[in-house]
Amino acid sequence: MKVFLDTNVLVSALATRGLCADLYERLLTEHEVVIGEPLVLEVLDILQRKFRANRELLIKVEAELRLLRVIPDQAVAPSLPIRDVEDPLIIACALQAEVECFVTGDAELLALEMVDKLPIISPRACWAKCSH
Repeated sequence: MKVFLDTNVLVSALATRGLCADLYERLLTEHEVVIGEPLVLEVLDILQRKFRANRELLIKVEAELRLLRVIPDQAVAPSLPIRDVEDPLIIACALQAEVECFVTGDAELLALEMVDKLPIISPRACWAKCSH
């Protein structure tokens, strides 16, 4: 299964223990994880601002993220009925990657359920899907 992870899932996976960390580990070992270039910068920014990650850790995290398939910034983003102006750019990367699902904990994105035939699912739903 080819899966695109949203920023909040990646930050949770990298900075905490729990479902997102377990899901990330399973996806890395048994499936294909895809992310977008805008997401790399957003993850590093959040880790620095909210978790006070030092430069050495940020370099290590960026190197780990760049081992994944990283979709470049997209020039065109879908028009979505959401508040976060960055999310359509991330969704555009996921659409370009032709993944099977977009995994997020963002309630606004989850409420969309689908964008251009791309299912938007929660980490728990992804866990159930990739555990079979």
